[in-house]
Amino acid sequence: MKRLFAALALAAAPIALASPASAAAEDDLAALLRDAWAYTLSQAPTYATSLGVRDYDNQIGDPSIAAMDAQAAKAAEFLRRLDAIPTDSLGEQERVSAAILRRELQSTIAGNRFGQRLMLFSTYSGWHQGFAGMADNLPFATGADYRSYLARIAQYPAYNDEALRVSQMGVDQGYVLPCAVLGKVERSITGVVADDPTKSRYYAPFLRPRPRDVSEAEWAAMQAEAQGVIRDRINPAYRRHADWFRTSYLPKCSQAIGVSAQPGGAEYYAFRAREMTTTDMTPEQIHQLGLSEVARIRAEMETVAREAGFATREAYIEHLRTDPQYYAKTPEELIAAASAEAKRLDGLMPQYFGRLPRLPYGVRAIPAETAEGTTTAYYNSGSPQSGIAGFYYVNTSKLDQRPLFELPALTAHEAVPGHHHQIALNQELDLPDFRRFGASATAFVEGWGLYAERLGIEMGIYDTPAENMGRLSYEMWRATRLVVDTGMHAKGWTKERAVAFMRDNTALSDANIDAEVNRYISWPGQALAYKIGELKIRELRARAESALGSRFDIRAFHDVVLGSGAVPLSVLEEQVDRWIRRETAIMNDARPAPVVN
Repeated sequence: MKRLFAALALAAAPIALASPASAAAEDDLAALLRDAWAYTLSQAPTYATSLGVRDYDNQIGDPSIAAMDAQAAKAAEFLRRLDAIPTDSLGEQERVSAAILRRELQSTIAGNRFGQRLMLFSTYSGWHQGFAGMADNLPFATGADYRSYLARIAQYPAYNDEALRVSQMGVDQGYVLPCAVLGKVERSITGVVADDPTKSRYYAPFLRPRPRDVSEAEWAAMQAEAQGVIRDRINPAYRRHADWFRTSYLPKCSQAIGVSAQPGGAEYYAFRAREMTTTDMTPEQIHQLGLSEVARIRAEMETVAREAGFATREAYIEHLRTDPQYYAKTPEELIAAASAEAKRLDGLMPQYFGRLPRLPYGVRAIPAETAEGTTTAYYNSGSPQSGIAGFYYVNTSKLDQRPLFELPALTAHEAVPGHHHQIALNQELDLPDFRRFGASATAFVEGWGLYAERLGIEMGIYDTPAENMGRLSYEMWRATRLVVDTGMHAKGWTKERAVAFMRDNTALSDANIDAEVNRYISWPGQALAYKIGELKIRELRARAESALGSRFDIRAFHDVVLGSGAVPLSVLEEQVDRWIRRETAIMNDARPAPVVN
């Protein structure tokens, strides 16, 4: 009761009225945030449609150098407006918004100065796959939705030609991916081509039920138009792309695997490290942190191996890699197991979170043409505004290297309490739209995903030594990333050394290790975010537990961490520290007064 009275007393404290200066500053910031977000959506028109903004429904964006320069110039204009706003006059959340916007704008300006902007694809993603999956993130409820989609896919050849022009500039200037990672890229292009247009991924929306506002004759005409666009425009564009890749790109691929070998590469990698971790850590500091984490996790793995009855960690890992009992026999079996794991986690969520998102999620297989060259799983966010669920995508290729004992950790990361929970909740927060939908603090997002795997220990999802080793292997996977990413891009490591390091320390299969190392090579720095973010969240939780003792509330802590969206780690630390101070004040006010004799 005293705790309640203390809380009410705090709530009833006099509220200072905003001064005219602070009100003007907040108005200026609100206008800037609106303008910056509107411009962002104009540059990402399909994303705008997915969010329910229908102003750009027939547009697809622009991959040209001129567009990149225009975006950087616009960011500089917005930054000048932000500099003119006295941020000291802003409220708490407004200061956070201003800090995040500043970081986003500065990142856009700085990134545009590097020649690596000419590299438009990696082993993980590219415009050709982004377009092929575009329908997954668009609404298809009305005839207008379908007409918009037809207008967009008809523009693919022009978009593809411009993207190839930019990529050829990269080839000419030495900004190319290493030869060692390109084995599966051509398949990701040619695999989209379907001789029968009705079998194309581009045609998938036209296999759905006919919209109510479209007559049967109109629907048949739309289907015929889609088939014609796929056959006569899209397929030839993909064939041109594949031919360019074979004849112009592959002969010029890089023998060196590190981005530091490219012009300005060392400076670019240091920039990427700062961007992905939202810290000022250097590649060398990150490398050393990775080595210490690898040593710690390796010792834990030794303990689990002994508990499972094996003399050494290596012997247990070899058993896990080779025993058929740990592997699905069919893609359907793997999807079913992942779905069951997701549903089990759903049932545990209210015990650990006070606020749950409304948007559901589903489970799908990764498209076949990219599966063999990509990672084990990923998450694709949904859109409540457009009636699109989130999706947890599972890799069903090479089943003998997709162990079932990894599914608890994998599902916790990609679905709940990981990416789906955090991202879907982010979309519902009472925040400016650019923070709900646009801010890109990778260290927070991926750090939360990895923290979610560890939270699975408390949730009781690791039922067997094999599943616990799977969790540790996943944590080790993220720790080894710190070592091999910095090793290859800043310290001159070969791909073979990176593969050997991961094989020696994780329980990942050879196929997963090869795909992961290729990803790190072709996407410098992104892999650094996970461990750095997770360690910060764990550090903040330990701080809160120490300060609050028995009054520490895990649900409240998680709601605070997620309550302001994806933020830089320094901002997250300020928010958690502020919450600890508030809770400590309430706790002290609720204590009985000392007895005086």
